[in-house]
This record gives sequence, C-alpha cells and structure tokens, in this order.
Amino acid sequence: MVVLAGAVVVVDQLTKLWAVSALGGRAPVAVVGELIQLRLTYNAGAAFSFAERFTWVLTVITAAVVVTISIVAVRVRSRAWMVSLGLVLGGAATHLLDRMFREPGLARGHVVDFIDYFGFFVGNVADIALVVGVSLAVLLNLRGVLLSGPAEPARVGR
Repeated sequence: MVVLAGAVVVVDQLTKLWAVSALGGRAPVAVVGELIQLRLTYNAGAAFSFAERFTWVLTVITAAVVVTISIVAVRVRSRAWMVSLGLVLGGAATHLLDRMFREPGLARGHVVDFIDYFGFFVGNVADIALVVGVSLAVLLNLRGVLLSGPAEPARVGR
C-alpha cells in the first residue's frame, strides 16, 4: 500500500512539474480533439472548484484522511483493499503536499490541475488515483470484502 501511495505521489508531482513548465502561458493542447486537452490551472478548492474560499479547511480534511488511512493500513490484509487505500492515500497525500507547500502559502496552496476532460473538469494524476481508489472501495464494500481479507474456510476434521 505504501509503495503504491508513494508511486502516486511521485508520478503526480512529476507530471505537475512538467505541466507548470510546459503548459504555463499557452493555449490548451489537444490530446483527443476537444474531448481531452492539456490546460494548466490552479485550484484553490476541491472538485469542480468547490469551497475555494476554504482552502485551509480542505487542508485539514485532507490531512485527516491521510492520518486515518495510515492508521487503518496496519489492519488491512486484503490485497484489493491495499490497492484501493494505496490509491486514495497517494492521491490525498499529494494533494496535501500541494495545499501545504504551493502558492499562495502554507495550508492555503492551490492544487495544480492540467488534464481537461470535455471542458467540464480539469484534474491531475492524483484525481485519477482518487477516483479509481474510491470506486474500488465502493465495489469492495458492495461485495462484502473485508479489510482483513477473505474469511478462512471452515476446517472439517484433520
């Protein structure tokens, strides 16, 4: 779980460094026509720029998610849950880094977004990890998969 979370953080931060250097001050770059474009934005809020005036609250919530997943992680035995929580932990951790260390300042930083989906939403690699991780968690929950992994089969005799 930690390796996956770390990989998400590294890939997300490297792609953000690239986006800031390559996309700043230029028109959107078409990847799949107008459906998917690369366009640099800085998001003070959550998804869809929700709660832009409350960046510090988002920072606290994100820190709480990172701490909670880190505490729960020691109990996880299910590989599928490890993948799910690793993706969510990595996505949350890298957004927390943005909030803590990017402009305009400590606990008020803006998240770098650069993948424009249909002109409807602009996100980043961490957002992809979060969506996949949360979707997997919902699926695992609906299927009744426990954090501790599959139940041991009943033993009959020796």
